[in-house]
Amino acid sequence: MNKKTNTLLFILGGTLFNILITILSFIIFLALSSAFIFPRLPADSSTWGWVMAFNFIASIVVSFLVYRLAIKIIAKKVDLNKYFDPIFNPRRPPKDK
Repeated sequence: MNKKTNTLLFILGGTLFNILITILSFIIFLALSSAFIFPRLPADSSTWGWVMAFNFIASIVVSFLVYRLAIKIIAKKVDLNKYFDPIFNPRRPPKDK
């Protein structure tokens, strides 16, 4: 496989990984709030919506942090420039010293 195919597969795999981590962390936050927060709320409380919004935003933040940590670990173990094409090319050629 060439570098462009490797780059495309890496991006697709990373996207799927990020989506799975987001769903998993949302389920974990939902289970935690179901166990600790929801039993203490009245049935007609508007706080339910705020708790669900917090769960959603927290799961996005957690997935971003986990994805970023995974990329750092992969970058330490594998020379990414060897296997992947740059996604964005520089606008100007680098200056030689």
